[in-house]
Amino acid sequence: MPHLPLSVQARDTSPWYGILGAGLLVCAPSGYTADSAPAVETFQALQSALAGDKKRADWDAFLTDARRLQVFLNGSPTSGLEVARAQLQLGHREEALVEVRRFLAMGQTNDILDAPLFLPLKETIAPQSASNRSAIALAKPAFELSDPGLLPEDLDYDPISKRFYVTSVLEHTIVSLDQTGQQRAFADAPDHWPMFAVKIDSKRRRLWATEVAVDGFTAIPSADWGRSALLQFDLDRGTLLSRHEGPAHSNLGDLVLASNGDPIVSDGVGGGIYRLRAQQLVRIDHGDFISPQTIAICEGGRHAFVPDYVRGVAAFDIETGAVRWLPMKGRFALSGIDGLYCRGAALIAVQNGAAPARVISFLLDASRSSVTAETMIERATPTLGDPTHGVFVDASFFYIANSGWNGIDEHGATRPSIRLSPAIIMRVDGI
Repeated sequence: MPHLPLSVQARDTSPWYGILGAGLLVCAPSGYTADSAPAVETFQALQSALAGDKKRADWDAFLTDARRLQVFLNGSPTSGLEVARAQLQLGHREEALVEVRRFLAMGQTNDILDAPLFLPLKETIAPQSASNRSAIALAKPAFELSDPGLLPEDLDYDPISKRFYVTSVLEHTIVSLDQTGQQRAFADAPDHWPMFAVKIDSKRRRLWATEVAVDGFTAIPSADWGRSALLQFDLDRGTLLSRHEGPAHSNLGDLVLASNGDPIVSDGVGGGIYRLRAQQLVRIDHGDFISPQTIAICEGGRHAFVPDYVRGVAAFDIETGAVRWLPMKGRFALSGIDGLYCRGAALIAVQNGAAPARVISFLLDASRSSVTAETMIERATPTLGDPTHGVFVDASFFYIANSGWNGIDEHGATRPSIRLSPAIIMRVDGI
């Protein structure tokens, strides 16, 4: 789905060269090296190489490039399937089986494993593949949103008013809800674009949000496509206090607040991370990300973790921009995370780019440099759908399930024969 934001495109877990569409594939620039190029360019160049290898049926070259991609993506699950594809094409069944078993050990599924190419492995992998599709449910519904047409993306909570705030992609608005789900309007998007991120600064009585003119959405004037903005509202009055336009062709889809209240926004298409300083959006990363999503800032701002939808999770210094990737170890699938939240020694992830989609807790070691264990919160249930984001309220974690993203097409229209159903706010206690 090449015209949607990367956070939506990559929810199709087909092989990487097919995820973003041919329109985003580029040839490697002159003088290109993986060490010097921004991550977005490196990823596009590797995709382009794989597409060319496949077209020529040059499976030795495909294997080499697939391994390069696997290293670049920090061992993400789907990158391993590209290596397995090449091994099978070359007749290396046992080597392919090693990759597929590693993929399955990370709790993943993929329809490509049912393709004729993977038939020699089917009997061996079938039990684990079926197990990965089994339902797990530790959370329970807290309340249902009354309007099925919202397509909610993000939510936050104000402990003073004891109200949730939810952004709407399709209705271009923010609504507030009490803890029973009773809804009232808060504010409309000033440019009438889809509303994406929301964060509450309860101390300063501010609400920060983002609106995005999603490329290809027919409800948005085409002249606006590729624009996005950071918005500041008065939390008690709903009045717009400031608007900060993002860079051209950006998608400021996710947001977190630093300990001093500064908004930090992620560009899920351009790969940048920006901090609002002196009323200016200043880029604070060094080009390490392809599609950064909701950043988790832990305990007083000492630790920050960036979930890149494609590369996994990176420990990130918000002052220097230094990055250190958490290893996946062939055990933990850390890509495909939309919302990430810190709780003690754990990172809670809403992972709509995994297959199946899931909400999961990753336990970190004492140095916060590695994942040591995981606990599944919800997976493969009839009502999970496309989960998006969450928020902690005291000892409970609330998150959006059945958002509706899987019911709309690349133009922002409801798919034929699909009837959107109300999203559900789920609740899990004591994690």
